[in-house]
Amino acid sequence: MIMLPRKILIWVHLFLLICPNLFLLSNSKLDSYSYLAAKKKRMSEKVRKMFYHAYDNYMMHAFPHDELKPLTKEFTDSLTELGNLKLEHQPEHYNGSALSLIESLSSLVILGNFTEFEKGVSWLSENLTFDVDARINLFECNIRVLGGLVSAHILATDSTNRLVQGTYKNQLLDLAEDLGRRFLRAFDTPTGLPYAWINLKYGVMENETTETSTSGCGSLILEMGALSRLTGDPRFEYAALRALRKLWSMRSSLNLLGTTLDVVTGEWIEYSAGIGAGVDSFYEYLIKAYILFGRDEFWRMFQSAYIAVQKYFRYGPWYHEADMRTGKPTYWQLTSLQAFWPGLQVLVGDVPAANLSHREFYHIWNKFGVLPERYLLDHQMLHPTEKYYPLRPELVESTFYLYQATKDPWYIEVGESIMDSLNLYTKVEGGYASIRDVTTMQLEDHQHSFFLSET
Repeated sequence: MIMLPRKILIWVHLFLLICPNLFLLSNSKLDSYSYLAAKKKRMSEKVRKMFYHAYDNYMMHAFPHDELKPLTKEFTDSLTELGNLKLEHQPEHYNGSALSLIESLSSLVILGNFTEFEKGVSWLSENLTFDVDARINLFECNIRVLGGLVSAHILATDSTNRLVQGTYKNQLLDLAEDLGRRFLRAFDTPTGLPYAWINLKYGVMENETTETSTSGCGSLILEMGALSRLTGDPRFEYAALRALRKLWSMRSSLNLLGTTLDVVTGEWIEYSAGIGAGVDSFYEYLIKAYILFGRDEFWRMFQSAYIAVQKYFRYGPWYHEADMRTGKPTYWQLTSLQAFWPGLQVLVGDVPAANLSHREFYHIWNKFGVLPERYLLDHQMLHPTEKYYPLRPELVESTFYLYQATKDPWYIEVGESIMDSLNLYTKVEGGYASIRDVTTMQLEDHQHSFFLSET
């Protein structure tokens, strides 16, 4: 009989004691992985059904008009209404630009529905025209229509997708280029800052307002820059870049920008600023333009702006608004558009700060069931008139980024909670309706096109 040394015997005993626990631990890990994988698959199928419930109802009841009215199963030609709160200058003969279809194309590819994508591309190629007497908001038309067309073109010409075999001849890029040329007329100002409104057929109309937002003239570089790279025509990128540089030159000594300005005089109209409505996408486009185009200029702008935001707007997990000239707080409020900020912070690696803010936004979501448009932080109450939730995607996007960065399954739970809320409160027989009042969950007869492309 072989006698093992005492030290080895001790290690053998310890191993035999620990071994079952190791197996238990590995089994529990496997269980949690398989549980999470099964959960993600279930959720994925639910989201797929949600998309088709919204998309099929749009195609059945609203196409080729712009957006669906899900309560009445009718349509709205809303491209001429976006940003037009008073609904002025409404055209008589505008019959829509298939806005929701354009916004859905990239989603169809993500869902693997190449057949429907090809049908959509084919219809737009043969039927869409921008030679229409319609006054549109430059910012909204840029992010939704130009962005949708450029994205769909890139997907249609991506050899890995094997789409539109033999039938696609860059028709969507031709449409995007035509739209981009119409946009250029908005930039014909002494400052190079574009008008907020332009008539697609006739250009800038007589007596057009010269007021625009920081987002409106500082969030054009992604789509117009991509259009220049794809067409070889530098004018689109040049116009957007010139406007962005002019805007940046108007920042205060604190590296802060206001909310509204005059495109002719280059003077600020509203000095109060934050990271919400009117300014939000300015920050988003700077960092994403750096990622897309790799220009150090965009990174330098963003870095200076980000440091200023953290210094003058941040209060714990929240971001209030402040005077761009002094940095002194002006409004203590949450706006739903601010919920993009945690996602942006993930992109630049500030994950702890992103997590902190995200949890506060999610707390407000849970408090009301969805995220209200405006919440007064200093009074801990809803804004008296802006109580709506128009199916916005910002909190969803930030949740997605945070999960990708951390792989923390808690963000899967948040995603499921948001999905359940949308199905509980906004799903109707004819699609998904916006919420007019989060205190009563009264619905509004509008399914925004970005619900199909972003939310």
